[in-house]
Amino acid sequence: MTPPDVSPTAPYRHFADRSALDSAVAVEGFKDLNARLAAALESVPDAGDPVEVLSGLGVAYVDFALRRPAVFRLMFGNECDAADSDRVQASQELHAVLGDVLARLFPDAASPALATALWGLAHGLAFLHLDGKYRPEPADEVAERIRAAVAATLAIQLAPSRED
Repeated sequence: MTPPDVSPTAPYRHFADRSALDSAVAVEGFKDLNARLAAALESVPDAGDPVEVLSGLGVAYVDFALRRPAVFRLMFGNECDAADSDRVQASQELHAVLGDVLARLFPDAASPALATALWGLAHGLAFLHLDGKYRPEPADEVAERIRAAVAATLAIQLAPSRED
């Protein structure tokens, strides 16, 4: 809601159009999310348990989505436009955080596929909550669901393929 002394069109004095305004809000959202992920990493030791470290990132990610749902949906609701370098860079910085953590935790096994799986897990849980697929719950119950999902994901070991 626009304050009474501010025109609803005032933002367009600073942005060319709605797309530019949305992009600027998304960039700020990515920066805020990155700061929350950095804070989550600071709360665990460098040699921390991988489940603890990755769960902390997942909890911070989902918590951000639940606290700022409109910004979260704006950040991820549009495909990346290579012409919007600020938004693309902010998004890439988010991906780099997880990639760096995985490289530190699993120097011999970190891969883009593992990063995609873990990001997909947190992102999916965030949207399951936002879309009402999980009932509203206290933050500690949401965090426990994330920890359990990360632990289950990291516990799975794929059986070697058999040649017939």
